[in-house]
Amino acid sequence: MDYAVGVLELRSIARGIEASDAALKSAGIRLISAQPICPGKFELVITGELAQVNAAMDRVKAGFEENLLDAVLLGRIDPAVVKALLGAQPEAKRGALGTIETFTVASVILAADCAVKSADVEILELRTARGMGGKGVVLLTGDVADVTAAVEAGARYAKEQGVFVGQSILGAPHEELWNFL
Repeated sequence: MDYAVGVLELRSIARGIEASDAALKSAGIRLISAQPICPGKFELVITGELAQVNAAMDRVKAGFEENLLDAVLLGRIDPAVVKALLGAQPEAKRGALGTIETFTVASVILAADCAVKSADVEILELRTARGMGGKGVVLLTGDVADVTAAVEAGARYAKEQGVFVGQSILGAPHEELWNFL
């Protein structure tokens, strides 16, 4: 199955909650995130088959147009990215650690997708918006060469879109750092 992810950002928390309900009732989608984000906006992230995600997004666009700030449909997302968005974290091997930080939710999802499709890495964490001023960050792990290639691919995408914040690669993170990630 090809996964799609829909990212919708609304200017009203109350209307965002309504939009989330409408999206869920319109198609067989799965909710990844429906929450207030800084500064006083609402993030709605959904997944499912492309046609279903598209239908749910169309319903939100039609019914909540006056509150919609952004809507992005991301098709053919790697299943590892969807799992990370849903909160699944693998028992990550403690190799190198790579980080990509972007200004938007959609861009970090696409940067993560570019990264996992370009090298043999695992997503340690994929964090979007909440508590980060609307930014996104993905943490990748694996062998140094693979992490380097993955971070470069994801960062290149973000730079091309003008939403890049930063990147880092640690070849051998301190053991204590791993305990906090």
